[in-house]
Amino acid sequence: MERNYLFCGVNTFKSEVGVTMTTQRLMCRQVNIFTASHHTNDGTVSMASGFTGLRFSAGLTDDEKKLHFLRGRFAGLTFCGCAHAVFVCELVHSLRCIIGSRTAAKVSSASGEHGDLCVGILGLGNLGKQLLLCLLKKTSIKPTQIKISTRNPESAEECVPPGVECFFDNRCLAAWADVLFLCCLPSHLHRICADLHSHLPKHCLVYSFTTAVPVTSIAKSLGHNFVLKPQYQLEACDTLDLWLHRSHLTAALSNPTLIEASCPLTMKGGITLHLNWICGVLCSLLNICTSACLGSSEALSLINSLFADKWMNNEPLNPQSFITSVCGSILKPNESFPWISLIDAQTKETPLLHFVMNSKSVQQSICASCYRRSVLAPSAVDSHISVNSRKRRKSEIRVRFFP
Repeated sequence: MERNYLFCGVNTFKSEVGVTMTTQRLMCRQVNIFTASHHTNDGTVSMASGFTGLRFSAGLTDDEKKLHFLRGRFAGLTFCGCAHAVFVCELVHSLRCIIGSRTAAKVSSASGEHGDLCVGILGLGNLGKQLLLCLLKKTSIKPTQIKISTRNPESAEECVPPGVECFFDNRCLAAWADVLFLCCLPSHLHRICADLHSHLPKHCLVYSFTTAVPVTSIAKSLGHNFVLKPQYQLEACDTLDLWLHRSHLTAALSNPTLIEASCPLTMKGGITLHLNWICGVLCSLLNICTSACLGSSEALSLINSLFADKWMNNEPLNPQSFITSVCGSILKPNESFPWISLIDAQTKETPLLHFVMNSKSVQQSICASCYRRSVLAPSAVDSHISVNSRKRRKSEIRVRFFP
């Protein structure tokens, strides 16, 4: 099994032959974007002067051809990462809307008006831009519910639609957000976590894309155990090209074939995701109910309603699904569930892991019906996104599916 390297920043991967290179360099060599070595007519010197490997006549070397599969792997990781983030956001948003309609009150003191989900994106590089567009295109989250912290907010004007607030204050973003996406480089993660330490509200769900760093390390650095991180496993296969069908991620998210291939427990194309991630998602929903002071009976009813279909109705979630049989037997219907550590849910064998692992009906419900419904559904807020055509074109150019 290969080690995992994420798709953010320079997107460094390691191949089976032990050669490290960036997908950007591979792409540049493939399309030959550099000119040959010579002095141009206007007297300037070509950047490729003296580098024969960067001339038009130079193709990929034999060693580099072995790394061509990284294009498909990069595209697959990007697609799955954003699709799964959309899935989680839509679940959390739907649950909060149901809670708000039942309680007619704010879910928490740090939330927006009427219980609206507050989504923070920390970092607006390639991944942050893609995630922003995906959330606006594929969920019912409005632009006014999203804020971004980036080191260069002034340069984000052309790719951020009206309504989305952009600034540079990580602590302010963390204190405001209900869901906080970490879209930073692994090299920046330690500094960012140190900056956010002790500044995250307990109810804030931190979602990290930095696969190279274990979730336990992220939680320890943040001093926060409400952290969710997909741990993708990469496998050699002959179907990596299926991720290369589309140029833009938002268009790819409307492709049923790719949605099917990215279903968390039935993934294809050389990428897999362990059941622990699903357990983390379910525990996240339960903690949101606990944060809203809902009794255990009502919390389970709401969560089961999110996955209501012919499979889940046969085997609904119950107290023993999340906690031990002894604790579940003494938990009163009007008593809230205890706060569950997402770190334990994603790294240990838990009652929930055994429940989901042994229940094919629950797996089918979560990964088939609910996942497809959440990701394929068109956004209900397209009318709120009024970006002029010039900015929209620039945004589409900047936010490419591939590097």
